[in-house]
Amino acid sequence: MSTSTVAILRTSPATVVADYHRLLNLAGYQDVLPKDVETALKVNISWHFFFPGSSTTPWQLDGVIRAMKADGYDPGKIHACHNRTVVIDAHLGERENKQLNVVEAHGLKNVHLYEGDEDWINIKDAVGDLTKQFLCLNEVYPDGFMIPRRFIGESIIHLPTVKTHVFTTTTGAMKNAFGGLLNEKRHWTHPVIHETLVDLLMIQKKIHRGVFAVMDGTFAGDGPGPRCMVPHVKNVILASADQVAIDAVAAKLMGMDPLSIKFIRLAHERGLGCGDPRDIRIVGDADAANENWHFEGPFREMTFASKMQHRIYWGPLRKPIEWSLKTVLAPWAYIASVLYHDSFWYPLNADRRMHAALNSPWGRLFQNWETLTPDANGFPTVGDAPAVAPRMGMKALGQSVGILGTCIREAPEFASRRRHTTHGSKA
Repeated sequence: MSTSTVAILRTSPATVVADYHRLLNLAGYQDVLPKDVETALKVNISWHFFFPGSSTTPWQLDGVIRAMKADGYDPGKIHACHNRTVVIDAHLGERENKQLNVVEAHGLKNVHLYEGDEDWINIKDAVGDLTKQFLCLNEVYPDGFMIPRRFIGESIIHLPTVKTHVFTTTTGAMKNAFGGLLNEKRHWTHPVIHETLVDLLMIQKKIHRGVFAVMDGTFAGDGPGPRCMVPHVKNVILASADQVAIDAVAAKLMGMDPLSIKFIRLAHERGLGCGDPRDIRIVGDADAANENWHFEGPFREMTFASKMQHRIYWGPLRKPIEWSLKTVLAPWAYIASVLYHDSFWYPLNADRRMHAALNSPWGRLFQNWETLTPDANGFPTVGDAPAVAPRMGMKALGQSVGILGTCIREAPEFASRRRHTTHGSKA
C-alpha cells in the first residue's frame, strides 16, 4: 500500500472500537509494523490535566490495542511509551487522561523513558552518517544528543490528536516524536522547531522497523494549543504510515494549507512523505476528508504565555533572554509556565472552555470510562452520570503547587546527577 495513503473515518462512541480496527487496516498497518518486534505506543500528553483535544484519548489507545490484539500482535511485545518534560508531569497526566486505566486493563508494559534503568545512546552512534543530513540538530547540539536505546529496532505508533500549536501552527504525528527522541534540553530547538521535526523524522525512518500514526479527532483543539484551546467535537479518526501525509490531511481539515506550514513543506520537499493533499490517497470516508472546519488557528488570540514565548524565541526578547534558557537560569521559564498554565489559566478558564465538549457523548464516555464495558463495536451506552470539569478552582490550584515542586526538583539544571548517561560505543 502506498505510504501516501491516509485512512479517515467518522466515528461515535457506539462504534469506536470497530472503527479503530477498520481504520488501522484501511491504512495498511500490518504491512508496516512487523509482529516479531516490540511496538511502542507513543502516548501524547500535552497537558497533565484533562483537556479535550489536548492528549491521547483513552478510546484511541484502547482502540489501537484491541485492534492489534485481534490481528495477532503479541501483547507481550506492545508497550505504552511516555516521555517527560520539565513542565508536564507524565505520571499525573496518564492518570488524569485515563491512559493508565487502558494500559493496566490490557496488561501492557508501561515505559517511562526518563526513569529506571532505561539506557540512552548518543545520536552519532545510533544513526552514523545520517547526522550529516540534519538541517539543524548538529548546530543546536554540537556534541550530539541522547536518544532511547530501546527505540533502535522497535516499531512505533504515534498517538497524537488533531490540534493547533503556537510554535508549529498544527501538531500531530511529526511533533509527537519530539519528546521521545530529544533529551531534557529539547527546548533548545524551539527557535528552529520546524527543521527539528524534519530531522527527527529522518531519525525515525533510520532507527525504527516501522513508523505509523493514529490520530484522534473525536475532539479537536483550535486556538493557542497544545493546551489553552477551544475544543470542538469533530467525530473523526485518522491513520497513516506517512507521518507527513497524516499531518497534511489534519491541517487541511482544520482549514489550513498544509504546504504553508513549514515543517510539512520541508519534509515534503525532502521526500520524507507527501504534504500535498492532491497527491494523498484517501481511504475510508472521503467526504469526511473534504470537510473544512475553518479553525482560527493558534495565532489570532494568543495567551500571554504564548505571546511571550514568541518574543523570546523569534522576537525582540531573543537576544536579551533566550540565552538564559541554555544555562542554570533556565528553570525560571519552567516555573513561569507552570504558574501560568496550571495555577492561573486552567482554574480560571478550563471549565468554560470544556463545557460543551464535556457534555457531548465523548465527554460522558470519558467521565464514565471506568464503569463502562464495550461490546464488539464500541460503547452502546456512555453512562448517565453528567460530565463534570475535573480539578477546577482551588483543587486545580492546589494540584499545581505539587507540579511546581516536581518541576523544580526535576529540572535538569538542578538535577544531582545526569540521567541516561551511556557509553555510545556499546551500540
